[in-house]
Amino acid sequence: MKNIISIILFTVLLVLPHTAAAQVGQHRNDLSIGVNGGYVLSNVGFNPSVTQSLHGGISGGLSVRYVCERYFNAICSIYGEVNYASVGWKEKILTSTDQPVINSNGLAEEYSRTVNYVQIPVFAHLAWGREHDGFSFFFQTGPQIGIYLNESTSKNYDTPNLATDGTGRSNVTVAQESMPVEKKLDYGIAAGLGMEYSNRRVGHFLLEARYYYGLGNIYGSSKKDYFGKSNYGNIVVKATYLFDITKTK
Repeated sequence: MKNIISIILFTVLLVLPHTAAAQVGQHRNDLSIGVNGGYVLSNVGFNPSVTQSLHGGISGGLSVRYVCERYFNAICSIYGEVNYASVGWKEKILTSTDQPVINSNGLAEEYSRTVNYVQIPVFAHLAWGREHDGFSFFFQTGPQIGIYLNESTSKNYDTPNLATDGTGRSNVTVAQESMPVEKKLDYGIAAGLGMEYSNRRVGHFLLEARYYYGLGNIYGSSKKDYFGKSNYGNIVVKATYLFDITKTK
């Protein structure tokens, strides 16, 4: 909870100097809503470590942006989303010589976990460039929470091959494979860079690359728990379309 409060305060402080100095900047009262969609590459930072490649999933939902001021060359706004997102982890199962681990069923072992969330990021959004009828570039950062929906597992074996003769796994951490997600609320901080094209009649088109770092864990992290750390890391690439509800100019 302290981490969530700290992130929210950070976002407020990032925007506050601009909104408090409205007499210096040019006031705006622009509200836009729309939709977004994209792709998420994710993993989980386990300790003890679990060797992984990136898990792929979709993300999409509703977007809203309120532009409050143009302060010198910066266009200052608050931007938020409510998204459905599929994240998780995909294990990279290899022997000590980096060969696939063959299970007793004759298949190279594969394991992945997909965890679905409703994600709600709220960003301080700063842009530079053309406010209307042209291109601008933006940076945004702020807190994000994730509300757990469900999860599913994909694997092609019943018992992992942990043989010590060189044919088994080099990474023998397997507790996570049978553990459902324990913490139903995820939280962390995200930041993104992107480009926007605006047209007065059509609306706004945004393309963004974003990174999310989880500050919470999906499993317990006390001394009695197996994992000391189990937090998400997400790389997100997404496109957004916004249309204006109110415009200052």
